[in-house]
Amino acid sequence: MENSPLSTLPTAADDSARIESVLLDTVRVEGDPYLTEIASHLIKAGGKRQRPMFTIVSAATGLDDGVPVHHDVVRGGVAVELVQVGSLYHDDVIDEAQIRRQVPSVNARWGNLRAVLAGDFLLAKASEIAASLGTEVAGLLASTIAELCKGQVAELQTLFKVERRVDQYYPSIAGKTASLFAASTRIGAIVGGYDTETKDRLTEFGRLYGMAFQVVDDILDVIATDEQLGKPAGKDMLEGVYSLPVIYTLAAEPGDELRQLLDGGLEEADRLAAIDCVRRGPGVDQSLAVAADFVADARTEILAVSDNKAAHALADTASALLTSVERIRS
Repeated sequence: MENSPLSTLPTAADDSARIESVLLDTVRVEGDPYLTEIASHLIKAGGKRQRPMFTIVSAATGLDDGVPVHHDVVRGGVAVELVQVGSLYHDDVIDEAQIRRQVPSVNARWGNLRAVLAGDFLLAKASEIAASLGTEVAGLLASTIAELCKGQVAELQTLFKVERRVDQYYPSIAGKTASLFAASTRIGAIVGGYDTETKDRLTEFGRLYGMAFQVVDDILDVIATDEQLGKPAGKDMLEGVYSLPVIYTLAAEPGDELRQLLDGGLEEADRLAAIDCVRRGPGVDQSLAVAADFVADARTEILAVSDNKAAHALADTASALLTSVERIRS
């Protein structure tokens, strides 16, 4: 959360500490240090904790500046984070990933079977928390997990397909990414006891932010260096995931050149050439315009909810997505 607008809030440090404490307490299994170690592996590796912070700050939009949220709000945010981490355990098995958050992935260290079971355990603990917070939160979390799966399946259906369309891209990222941000902000509103209009606006802010977040992430994948990303640039193209900048580039110049490189799967030897095609084409600028529209709409939604520091911090967090692209391009 360092350098994030959320870190400027008066309760930010305390909120972060509360999140970490509840996360570790939730995955601690009495009498089973082995499962505890596996389940807490990626939690101890760190992370931005953006989703649980969104839950907390969303709930804070209805409070006076500096007033801490109820402990149940923190628990709701932790439930969302456990879904996120559990999905990473599963993703790393699917992708055969060796590193996650600068440490060996769970599957690399303990094997696929234990990684899948530990991921299931985290999802179960998330559901346990959600159930304790009421049927509305429990139902929301269940439907969000379903959306994550739908988004992932939608992406798998278009792997290595150069004919992937924009109208196939959006539903995929809506499920894979935006649904969890939307759940984060809605849970904050539900546990915070807000009215239907406020819940809906906070949910829409989370969804719009999540859409912008993924588009920006896809832009960074093709404009940043390996060192800036901490992984190979163009990794999505290598894995057959043709994101928005790639889709737009394929539809224009130098689309034919890129299509030849991607058709049948991109070879590592051609990775830099493919990245160059995308950078030379219009896809990055077109995608950035899409992200900017999502950010503008997100800011409108959150500032209609409240004018306090929490609301402005969320609005500025959305704007910071665009700044991250500008920083790389400058």
